[in-house]
Amino acid sequence: MTERLERLCDVCGNLGFSDGGDGFFYCTRCNSQANDFVDTGVDDADLNAFDGGIYSTTQTRARPRQEAIVAEQISQLKASQSQYQEILKTMDDYNDDTVKNGVGPTEPSDFGSAQETIISPDDYYSEIRKRYVMGVQIMVQLQCKALVEKFNVSPLIVGLTGPIWLRYLAYERVMADEWADEVIHESQSQTQGDVGEWPAAKHKAEPHNLLGKRAIPIWHRSLRSKIPLSCSLAISFLVCHMAREAILPTDIVKWTLEGKLPYFAAFLEIQKQLGPSSRACPISASCMFRPTQAISIQKLESFAASIGRRIGLELPAVNFHAIASRYLRELSLPVEKILPQACHVYEWSMPPELYLSDNESRLPSRVYVMSIVIVTIRIMYDLNGGKWEMMLSRPSAEEDFALHNSDHFDNMLDEEEADFDALRLLQILETKYSEHKDIYDYAQDLASYLQYCKDVVFAGINSSCEDREEESVIEELWDFYQKNKDVEPSDGLKKSKELQGGGSNYGTAEDGANSPGDNKSLHDGQYFNESYKDRAIRQLKSNMEENRFCYIPPSKHTQKRNYGYIRYSRKKDGAYVYAVHADYYILLRSCAQIAQVDVRTMHHGVLTFQKRLEQLDNRIDYCLHRKLPGDFCDFCCG
Repeated sequence: MTERLERLCDVCGNLGFSDGGDGFFYCTRCNSQANDFVDTGVDDADLNAFDGGIYSTTQTRARPRQEAIVAEQISQLKASQSQYQEILKTMDDYNDDTVKNGVGPTEPSDFGSAQETIISPDDYYSEIRKRYVMGVQIMVQLQCKALVEKFNVSPLIVGLTGPIWLRYLAYERVMADEWADEVIHESQSQTQGDVGEWPAAKHKAEPHNLLGKRAIPIWHRSLRSKIPLSCSLAISFLVCHMAREAILPTDIVKWTLEGKLPYFAAFLEIQKQLGPSSRACPISASCMFRPTQAISIQKLESFAASIGRRIGLELPAVNFHAIASRYLRELSLPVEKILPQACHVYEWSMPPELYLSDNESRLPSRVYVMSIVIVTIRIMYDLNGGKWEMMLSRPSAEEDFALHNSDHFDNMLDEEEADFDALRLLQILETKYSEHKDIYDYAQDLASYLQYCKDVVFAGINSSCEDREEESVIEELWDFYQKNKDVEPSDGLKKSKELQGGGSNYGTAEDGANSPGDNKSLHDGQYFNESYKDRAIRQLKSNMEENRFCYIPPSKHTQKRNYGYIRYSRKKDGAYVYAVHADYYILLRSCAQIAQVDVRTMHHGVLTFQKRLEQLDNRIDYCLHRKLPGDFCDFCCG
């Protein structure tokens, strides 16, 4: 019995195909052959798609085997079908020209116009892979160029980038001949038993796997998984590390978010260099090269170390001298006095934590750099408790300065002079902690933020109005803002703000003011007669409790000179509680702020480094006091 299929003909629009008996189905109206439906006459188990069953471009259906038809009849049917399609194509061209201009075609149409070039699966994945790899390479080049030109990084990084990038590509094996087949096989095994929908008509010419999934998105996802866009930032940081530059992961992430380092908007320049997308790679540049989120600081350092380990690089330790010098300058501390001593501690201990690690849960290397600086400062200035409370009991800074220039100060003992240096250091750290604000450039004012949104956030998005109506309104509003941004608010607005705020004025830190909660206590009379020292200690305790630290008051032993270096520990009471003196906490929180880590993380790094120093000290003491056995020869004993 002749089988009939209810399918829409692509040639004449008729609904209905009949079985021709030769494995093909033909339209009941125009007798055109269905190109996307074949009667194979084989079992389901023996059904294979083209290219060995990996890529399939047509639909197939198994049914019982039919009798073979004479080859001459098949060739005649195909010839008549081709001739009929050419006639219909000529009639369609004629009808289209007539509809457009109403007078018919103005120039002769070619019969049997050439069809579009057929793209093979190899062409698809080759073009996608080439475009993606070249785009990421351009992104790395743009970042290295910005580092050299904008941030004064050594041009040596340009020569280091090429070999690292090529070795990384070789390790990931995305350029291997079998890469595309392996990705398709993996996509089929991951969704085994889940047959997807067949691709739409506009995608039927593209390759797809046996489950009906398009191969182009599969290859693209594989490339972004093996070579993510964030690898460009990791390689940029890695070459800076290899060139011994004082560039930290915090710098790379900050410059990326500010748009100074090409990353979020780099797809615009990549599109200019690579050109528009082609039929073999229909993915737009914004979809292929625009990141969806920023990489974290910790992930960036571990990713860079992972790339170095994969390609077999022998990574050096971080440049301690350059990074420690930078941190001391940001803390406004004397570099020429502290840095040589810190370098001695570093050279003596040589902690392995100063090497990059691909373990994302490990403390960052910059934490250990700052830990060495903290331990050095504590040893040099004897910050073991009592100094900060002593500073609160002394006269003001102006009186200290007058004392420093008086004849009496010239006769001070070395112990008092060291105390004075420690007090001055604590004052600098407290001032730096209250003044330091790490604000991105685009958050400085409204103009910077709007320009940042235009260049980075909404890069590549044009105005929706072609008649410039929207742009003219934006320009008028912007001109109005520029003219009135410095105008003071009216008196009525000021009074309204005061009423909304309750008319309360808590003062500033310089006036010794308190927080709103403290101000309420002052009204209640609880702290009405509180001295400046008691108020400062109470505020410090409150800040310590927010970070789960516990205040240790100074004791008689800690106020004595040469008592020794106090090594703190942590106690677990549900959560870890850290009991420390005020001197150490003020130094710790300022250094944690500069290193951009949590205070507890910074304290954990200091404890780890102190433990290493204690182990080294015990080993040296053991070796120096060990007695040689008596059975040694005279040469060894001598």
